[in-house]
Amino acid sequence: MPSIRKLVYDKSKPLVFPGVYDAITARIAQNAGFEAMFQTGYGTSAALLGMPDYGFIGPTETTENARRICRSVSVPVIVDADTGYGNPLSVWRLVRELEAAGAAGIFLEDQRWPKRCGHMSGKEVVPREEYGEKLRAALDARKSKEFVVVARTDARATEGLDAAIKRGLRYKDIGADAIFIEAPRSVDEIRKIGKSIDAPLVANMIEGGATPVLPSKKLHGMGFNLILYPLSVLYANTFATLQILRQLKRSGTTAKLKDRLVDFDKFNEIVDLSKFKKMESEYATKL
Repeated sequence: MPSIRKLVYDKSKPLVFPGVYDAITARIAQNAGFEAMFQTGYGTSAALLGMPDYGFIGPTETTENARRICRSVSVPVIVDADTGYGNPLSVWRLVRELEAAGAAGIFLEDQRWPKRCGHMSGKEVVPREEYGEKLRAALDARKSKEFVVVARTDARATEGLDAAIKRGLRYKDIGADAIFIEAPRSVDEIRKIGKSIDAPLVANMIEGGATPVLPSKKLHGMGFNLILYPLSVLYANTFATLQILRQLKRSGTTAKLKDRLVDFDKFNEIVDLSKFKKMESEYATKL
């Protein structure tokens, strides 16, 4: 498996990585050639519960989903750990569980629980000292230094950009491997973050969200080397599903949209059918 730490700290080129929310989306992302991926909490809540990213999922759903995703691919998976679901001891246990499940790292945020998607209104953040305790617990809990801890602050929405940057700098001093200032509102704000924090930085590109969606090369030139597209797969799959089901409901057939579907053989290639057929043949009783 590629070194996630090497990818995170390589500032020579941007690491563009997508959000996935189950084993099949992870397999598709790997098939498309991505070097790393992100287990999105937003997508996990939507896929497992059919509910919004509004504090409904907990450590069990997050860890079990991570285990399935990590086992399905051979590239690093960073997991959205939300706020850690409790106090520093809860964070410590969560990191141990996720690392054992095969995760390559986590995003840990400083929102007050119940959290919500970083591009929704009504967020609150905990005091810096309280988050610092959780961050230290996460750093102490990891058994391998290869496991990366990304510190996320949502303070832009509640305290302003300057306060959010101060938090990012503080979290860097504590030892976070990368810093994520969530939901800057303009290109100028993105540029200011890039100039203010000398660390691996996350740019979060959500289609229709609060932050302008910029090309990865431009973001890299502004100081960001971790370019995350957390919801593109979820939104694309939702769009395609709505199209095919509406067509089926309307006409009683999917024939008109056949060219928009992968075929039987291509899908079986993605899920490694040939590998298991070969295994089945090898295990067959030889008479």
